[in-house]
Amino acid sequence: MTMKALVKSAVSAISVSCAASFAVINASAADTAASTTGSSATGGWGMLISFGVIILFMYLVMIRPQKKKEKETKNMQSSINIGDEIVTIGGIVGMVVRKGDDNVVIETGGERTKLRIKLWAISENTTKHEAEVAQKDAAKKSKKSKESKPSDSEVE
Repeated sequence: MTMKALVKSAVSAISVSCAASFAVINASAADTAASTTGSSATGGWGMLISFGVIILFMYLVMIRPQKKKEKETKNMQSSINIGDEIVTIGGIVGMVVRKGDDNVVIETGGERTKLRIKLWAISENTTKHEAEVAQKDAAKKSKKSKESKPSDSEVE
């Protein structure tokens, strides 16, 4: 699901939830006006439940994926080894020469310029990224070759 489709579904779900909560508020106001027996308590619970649904939806759509991405980035940054090719947040591409506790030294350019950068400034490990892409391509090719080969039952 693309981000655009996800945002559209989030907006539509929020608008439906808001419409439902307004309907509950209007119904409780009509009940209160019609009778003075104290039925407005049910309208309050309905509104509270609808706001809870909105908060839950916002957590599932926005907060949870962000935390997952932050966790993956931390794991990637901590698993960097000497010899890996990395890209910094600023777009500097280099090869890791030395790794410390919270910084790394990278070698970049034709003149082998060495830069010391903080670990949090690394946005991508291209060595591992390329390996993952190659692995996915190999899996797709093997899947296609299995589908294209006729089985024994199809040949007969």
